[in-house]
Amino acid sequence: MERPDEKQPAASTSPDTRAPARSSVVAGDQSTANVSGQRVDPSTGGDRSTPLHSLRNEIRVCTRDLLIAIGLALVIIVFLYQPVKVEGTSMAPLLSDQERIFINKFVYRFEPIQRGDVVVFWYPLDHSKSFIKRVVGLPGESVEIRQGAVYVDGKIVREPYVPPQYEDLSDFGPVRVPPDNYFVMGDHRISSNDSRVFGPVASRFIYGRAVFAYWPVDHFGSLSTTDADTK
Repeated sequence: MERPDEKQPAASTSPDTRAPARSSVVAGDQSTANVSGQRVDPSTGGDRSTPLHSLRNEIRVCTRDLLIAIGLALVIIVFLYQPVKVEGTSMAPLLSDQERIFINKFVYRFEPIQRGDVVVFWYPLDHSKSFIKRVVGLPGESVEIRQGAVYVDGKIVREPYVPPQYEDLSDFGPVRVPPDNYFVMGDHRISSNDSRVFGPVASRFIYGRAVFAYWPVDHFGSLSTTDADTK
């Protein structure tokens, strides 16, 4: 049986033995001192504010990046794109009356105008007005309409963007599209004032391609070009 006094040496420690234990809880001692009302160590206060300071820096950086992104977007919209309002129904069902869209003003500086593109141009008979139509015939091609079906160089053009109820079953042409000109028509054929009336449109009058609809909300989205193929 052990004697109680034999445990005492193990429980008692010298000052050298206790020193490491005290140094490992330095932060705890400082916290206790602060709570008791003693002087606060400045380094402790700095440590507390570090997370808040870091959060403020992150918010500042995010705000700066957001403003830069908004600025770049505005520059792109102002210089590359132009908002326009569609008036009339000649491009229905793709575009409706009073619909708002963006047009790309620089696309044709880098790529050619293609069949099927929906383009905005100055009205050849009154340059103070702008029209929006779809390109059907390219320079040098022969365009003819037989009972509503469009033929280019004798080959029928497949036009999935013209619903049957919008077809015009009358005949037209054939006509040869002059160099650097384009034959354009509205998708709503029975109510469109287009190249069948005012003739082909010179490329210098074409200043943009419809790319995006933003109003009304249910029409929001890309106006991707629908190919018009000859077969």
